[in-house]
Amino acid sequence: MFTGIIEAVGSIKAINVNSQGARVEIATGSLDMGDVHLGDSIATNGVCLTVVAFDQHSYCADVSTETLTRTGFTHYRAGQKVNLEKAMLATTRFGGHMVSGHVDAISEVATIKSTGNSTEYWLTMSEEIAPYIAEKGSVTIDGISLTVNKVTENQFMLTIVPHTTEQTIIGTYQTGTVVNVEVDVVARYLERLLLKQSSNNAAMQNESESSGVTRELLAKSGFRST
Repeated sequence: MFTGIIEAVGSIKAINVNSQGARVEIATGSLDMGDVHLGDSIATNGVCLTVVAFDQHSYCADVSTETLTRTGFTHYRAGQKVNLEKAMLATTRFGGHMVSGHVDAISEVATIKSTGNSTEYWLTMSEEIAPYIAEKGSVTIDGISLTVNKVTENQFMLTIVPHTTEQTIIGTYQTGTVVNVEVDVVARYLERLLLKQSSNNAAMQNESESSGVTRELLAKSGFRST
């Protein structure tokens, strides 16, 4: 689990594609590697990767074919800058929101507009993630915990302050830049619960209809729903 608060900006040293996907080597920049162990998770542009080798200045991780096809990794090349965050500790200050490191979709930067001391970024929004993107709700872009400020039918807008621009890779974005998107994990679980409840209600309705017992019949007989 992560918080979406970026700890450092690193860069891709190498991507070696193989039959199972790829192995990537990441230069960690200012990220403190002193407490990192084999098997630890590091969010790399919002993608949870498992450390398989490391030193004080870099780490290696395997990237599956699924990850390559569903995230921005398919577009990445050596030299690409990436946002880095180590998995949170129980004692970590929770400054962002719950981030799983599982990317739901990719989006593209549609427009960039400077507004005083901040910058507005409009991103494309596919149908698969549209139900989870809400005005003033949380979203993770390339591992950064951000707030959605406006939503249209097929785009959403982020307002980025200078600190975020300085501490992450957002300042490198241009029109057409592909980014990783993770929707709010609470929204995903809420949808799952609602779908399950709807399925159960439909099953009960079918069962009552097949037995001849309906809500109308129960109401006429004096039963009241609570």
